[in-house]
Amino acid sequence: MNQENLVPLRYPLSAKGALEPPAEWAELRERCPVARVRLPSGDEASLLTRYDDVKMVLSDPRCTRRLDAEDAARISESESGGVFNAPMATALYSAGQQRWRMMLTKWFTAKRVNALKPGIVAMTDRLVDEMIESGHPADIKARVGFPLPVRVICDLLGVPDTDRDRFVRWSDMMLNLTRYGQTEIDAAEAEFGAYLTAHLDMKRADPGEDLLSSLLTATDADGAGLTDIQLVATGQALLVAGHETTANMIGKMLAMLLSERRRWERLVADPSLVRTAVEEALRFDANPGFGMPRYVEQNIEVAETLLPRGTTVMCSMAAANRDENTFAGADEMTLDRSPNPHLAFGSGPHSCLGQSLARTELQTVLEVLLRRLPTLELAVPAEELRRVEGLVVGGLRELPVRW
Repeated sequence: MNQENLVPLRYPLSAKGALEPPAEWAELRERCPVARVRLPSGDEASLLTRYDDVKMVLSDPRCTRRLDAEDAARISESESGGVFNAPMATALYSAGQQRWRMMLTKWFTAKRVNALKPGIVAMTDRLVDEMIESGHPADIKARVGFPLPVRVICDLLGVPDTDRDRFVRWSDMMLNLTRYGQTEIDAAEAEFGAYLTAHLDMKRADPGEDLLSSLLTATDADGAGLTDIQLVATGQALLVAGHETTANMIGKMLAMLLSERRRWERLVADPSLVRTAVEEALRFDANPGFGMPRYVEQNIEVAETLLPRGTTVMCSMAAANRDENTFAGADEMTLDRSPNPHLAFGSGPHSCLGQSLARTELQTVLEVLLRRLPTLELAVPAEELRRVEGLVVGGLRELPVRW
């Protein structure tokens, strides 16, 4: 019954609990893998929920990120259509996605990220020290989950982490789908752009060993570099994506592990499971946010359904990650699951550039907390945890814990 749902589903789909998947996922995968949905803007799109379909579309060159096309669906209520259509996204698209990625890839290799790990461990230990000193109950999202990723990305980009509260405010406004009007969003983008323009001018005069200093002189195979607009957009994209998604995922990962005590206790008894537990948390995440939109530039067929040129497709990686045809016991959190080919970081040429860094941060937080606070537990029932609403990125409003 692909796209036969007479009334489009309201998207994003809602769920009963902060850690629970929407009830519709299983039915859509089984009966309507290509479903009509209505986005926050009021425009319609096609929703994919099966693993094979989502993976195919994310990897298909006919399905692009050109969401500023005239007939593409607008994502949010704002005039610009949301962060996917923002000047930042347009500037990076104009840079050539693969060309841009090639110029940044060396900064996110496993080798370079491994070299950052001792510093990330030290940062995490300091944050845990401060949380312990302040006593419990404590909001571990505010005390550890949010500060760590923004400090890491500030170090990488060579921007002062004393400005991190400004980055958090700007990214919140740019990633919000419903809370802010176009005037507020435009102001945030302008302030953020002006800040990074001034910062890049400083780096030109006094370059450091950071990523932005390197990009000022970096060139591609043809000897061309990034324009000033593209450099600013790169800084914005990395600051927003580099802290917001990981910060929220730290909170959700800990909530998943603490909501069923046996999960946490198993990791305390066997910390060697940290790596596979992080991967399983990424797969099991039922509150990932908006998913990944794609614009169909040529007619394609998905799940025996024709998607004509001009269709906007919503790829629900989280729904795909619960597909029983790919993951045995998909609705169970299996801490030693291997292999685990989840789609949390996307797939194909547009997969998340910073996934090695995100994995390292998630693993580090878990390792440090297991070592420092083995008695960590939720300070409220899991049923009382609340989702962040209206953001492109899914998360929890707070995560109260004690030890």
